[in-house]
Amino acid sequence: MHEAISRMLDRYSLYRLEDRVNALREIIQEIALLGLWRSKFFDRAAFYGGSALRIIYELDRFSEDLDFSLLSPDKDFDIGGYGDALERELNAFGFSVRFEQKGKAIESPIHSAFLKANTYNQLLVIEPDERLVQDAHRSRALKIKLEIDTLPPPGFTTQVSYLLQPIPFSVRTYALPDLLAGKLHAVLCRRWKSRVKGRDWYDLVWYATHHPKLHLGHLEERMRQSGHWKENHALDAAALQVLLMNAIGELDVDQARNEVRPFVKRADALDVWSRDFFRDIAARIQAE
Repeated sequence: MHEAISRMLDRYSLYRLEDRVNALREIIQEIALLGLWRSKFFDRAAFYGGSALRIIYELDRFSEDLDFSLLSPDKDFDIGGYGDALERELNAFGFSVRFEQKGKAIESPIHSAFLKANTYNQLLVIEPDERLVQDAHRSRALKIKLEIDTLPPPGFTTQVSYLLQPIPFSVRTYALPDLLAGKLHAVLCRRWKSRVKGRDWYDLVWYATHHPKLHLGHLEERMRQSGHWKENHALDAAALQVLLMNAIGELDVDQARNEVRPFVKRADALDVWSRDFFRDIAARIQAE
């Protein structure tokens, strides 16, 4: 095992097979960020979403995907140009991961790609004792989606953050009030048919606890772009609260709790969840 990977593993409590899988996914995510940094990706784009909260801001849940936004619109951007850099970086740390770009069935400003690997084989990189990973299915796939918004709504700010492992490097991220705008856009506007994404609601609790300040103007820009705010006047704090109360009134709390449970260490933190609880959380958001 590479010495840097051994140091990264020291951060985790590895009691279950799933603990090892989550650690493996997150280590691969961080090495992918290093590969993107080496290839100057963050001169053009910023890291945002749940994985940014987890890796940069220490959100206490695991996240599956890597989400990015270009700093300015570019319809000709091609994520495929970074595939070799990602594979090369991961290979240097002992991982066998392939990059696959996803074709688009419909025209969309969101470009997608995947990092794919065999979970069992990669677990052996971080845990050479085969007995400890024998319960992993030999054909189980590990997939990390990369999504890049090539038509970002205006009005956001970014900052540079530093990671120290596997080596020191920098990552450009959205500022926290703009990250919260993106999360509230997901809470209010994302539709998953009959499925609730409990991770969005879990993250909203984290924001209300740690960083409740919202860049309301950026949320409005996002909602106008997606067609969820069509009024002639600006979105204000009162209107936001009405929208949040409506979303909470429609929320299937049990389904949300069950969806996020595999990604959190303390499942008992979900016991308090109710519509009244989320109404209290919503009232703590500080729109500015």
